[in-house]
Amino acid sequence: MPIEYVYNTKFKLANETKVSFWLNQVVVSENYVLGDLTYAFFNDEDLKEINIKFLNHDFYTDVISFNDTRNQIIGGNIAISVDRVVENAKLFDVSFDDELRRVMVHGLLHFAGFNDKTKTDKLIMTQTENLKTQMFHVKQ
Repeated sequence: MPIEYVYNTKFKLANETKVSFWLNQVVVSENYVLGDLTYAFFNDEDLKEINIKFLNHDFYTDVISFNDTRNQIIGGNIAISVDRVVENAKLFDVSFDDELRRVMVHGLLHFAGFNDKTKTDKLIMTQTENLKTQMFHVKQ
């Protein structure tokens, strides 16, 4: 299954093929199979509206995941605020590309059963994000 990318802003991924290959490797590394997966990119205001409408959260966020994973087949929609990624990259002193990959894999890891509600869960999620983002730089 190819990963679908939907652009609701001026932003476009530089290399969809390379990103898709990496995300599929992440899925496989967690013993899942890639199903229907869509990444949609928004500005802050539009993602906040989605956050309010679907989660009743009245605040900005970098990523929202709508999980449709069934029987070890990863699927769903991941909505990302490009504006938040830009801001968080500055805040954490990392490149935009590194922060974008972290957010992309964060949403995907939720589909593989990872959570970030407790302090322990957040630690495990962060460690796993770091491992999976490193996979992007492995020779393909």
